[in-house]
Amino acid sequence: PHRGPPGPAVPGLLSAAAAQARPPRRAGTDGAAAVMAVAAGAFSLREVLAAFQTCVTERREVLLGPYLRGWRGLIRFLHSLGAIFSFVSKDAVAKVQIMENYCGGEQREKYVSLQSMVEYELASGLVDLQKRSGRPDSGCRTVLRLHRALRWLQLFLEGLRTGQEDSRTSVICTDSYNASLAAYHPWVIRKAATVAFCALPSRNAFLEIMNVGTAEEAVAMLGEALPYICDVYGITQELFAQHKLLDLP
Repeated sequence: PHRGPPGPAVPGLLSAAAAQARPPRRAGTDGAAAVMAVAAGAFSLREVLAAFQTCVTERREVLLGPYLRGWRGLIRFLHSLGAIFSFVSKDAVAKVQIMENYCGGEQREKYVSLQSMVEYELASGLVDLQKRSGRPDSGCRTVLRLHRALRWLQLFLEGLRTGQEDSRTSVICTDSYNASLAAYHPWVIRKAATVAFCALPSRNAFLEIMNVGTAEEAVAMLGEALPYICDVYGITQELFAQHKLLDLP
């Protein structure tokens, strides 16, 4: 089974790593952080927080509309860092598009929540449980890939939140990656990813592109947002485990 992202992302990642191998400058008003903030465009951590805040209903169902809006925000965050995270962001963009097509398609009422989607697709025999068929990717398989990437982002953002000012972001990112997505990527992508992470900017630069004010304010908002992301991840993990969907090909 194909677990990794599309092949072309690998050379791009390697060249990005080489191009950005120069030591990152310290964050400052006219330094790397300012450039990255401009590149981030409309990204703000607030939009991710708002989306994930409205994701879970009182019945503990995960609404796919807010979930995908949260992912759109996270993708803008990844894009703001240039090509370093393209091996994740390209795949995430494709997966979000697939899910948005389901949510706006003929069976849209079956794709209101994660729970209704799983129930519908399993009952209709739309999920390839053992091996890939020639059919379009199911919503279950597509969300599973986003779910795995969300775990990495959750761990990485938590590492940024709890780190010190001089914490090495390359170490935080590598540790988060090894504890999550790395298990599903072939060796060549794992190697390219860890090389690329060495070019990451400082922790303060990351906090500045959150676009929510000072580093302290960004840390505070991460503290507010991450429990919601963690909750969504936990519900999804439990649902997929219950239906034996965590290892879909």
